[in-house]
Amino acid sequence: MPLRSSLQQSIALAVIMIVLLIVLTVGWILLNVFGAIDKPSFAGWHWTFLSVGTTFIVILVVGVVQYLMLSVKAINLNRRQSNFIDSVTHELKSPIASMKLYLQTLHRHKVNQKQQTAFYDFMLDDLDRLDRLINQMLDTGRLDSEHIDAETEDVLMDKLLIEIANMVCMNYRIPEDTIQWDMKPCVIRANRIDLELIFRNLMDNAIKYAGPKPLVKVTLTPGTNGHAITRIADNGEGIPSHLRRKIFGRFIRLGVELEREKPGTGLGLYIVRTLVKKLHGRIRVRDVTHGSGTVFEVQLPMKA
Repeated sequence: MPLRSSLQQSIALAVIMIVLLIVLTVGWILLNVFGAIDKPSFAGWHWTFLSVGTTFIVILVVGVVQYLMLSVKAINLNRRQSNFIDSVTHELKSPIASMKLYLQTLHRHKVNQKQQTAFYDFMLDDLDRLDRLINQMLDTGRLDSEHIDAETEDVLMDKLLIEIANMVCMNYRIPEDTIQWDMKPCVIRANRIDLELIFRNLMDNAIKYAGPKPLVKVTLTPGTNGHAITRIADNGEGIPSHLRRKIFGRFIRLGVELEREKPGTGLGLYIVRTLVKKLHGRIRVRDVTHGSGTVFEVQLPMKA
C-alpha cells in the first residue's frame, strides 16, 4: 500500500541520517584529536576526514529534503484517505437509512399498491447505489493487487459504448437520447471488462456532473496514429485547468467531502487512468468547443 511504502521509506531515511550524523560526530572528534597532535603525518588524514565529512553533510542535507517531501506526501495521503472515509461512510449510511425507513413504513403502516411499488423502486435504487460502491472498491483492490494478465478479445467499440450508455441511462432513470452519438466503427483488442470499467466510469461521471438538463455527447473516430479516439463531453460546470491532473489521483474529489451534493468515492477516475495506462493508451481532459462542460478524451490502440 502507498501509505505503508511511504512510512518504510521515511523510517529508512531517518535511520540513514542518524547513522550519518553519528559518523560526522565521530569524525569531528577525530579531527580535533589529530589537530592537537603537531605531526606532519596527520596532515593527510586531516584533509581526508574533511572531504569525507563534507560529502556526508551534503548527503545529510539531501536526506533531510527527501524526508520532508515524504512527510508531505504522507500528510496529503492521510488527508485523502480521511476524505475517502467520510465519503464512503456517507455513501453507506444514506441508502441504508433510506431502505430502513421504507421497510419500517411498510411494516408499521398499511399503504396502497401504488405506494408499495414506489417504495420498492426506491429501495432498488438504494441497493444499486450500494452495489456500485462495493464494486468500485473491489475494482480498486483488484488494480492494487498483483497484476494478472486477463484474456483479451476483439471488442467493437461502438457497440460497447452504446450498451454502456443504455445501462447508465437506466441507472439514472433518464431518457436514452440524453446521450448523443457520432461514431465510426473501431475494433480494439483488449479485455472487455477493462473497457467496460473505463467507459462506464466516464459516462457515469458525465451524467452525474452534467447541467440541470443533462446532455452528453460521445464521439468515436479512428485516429491517424492507429488509435481509437473516444471523446465524452458533458454540459456541466467544467473542471479548472490547474486541477485536471489532480482528479486522476486515488481518493481525490474536489471540494469539501461533507458539503458535496454528488455521491462518489474519488476512485472512478483513478480506475480509469490505471486501466488506460495498462492498455497502453492515453487520457486527457479538454474544454468543450462551445459553452461550459468537460471533455474526456481516451486514446486506445486499435487492432492492427
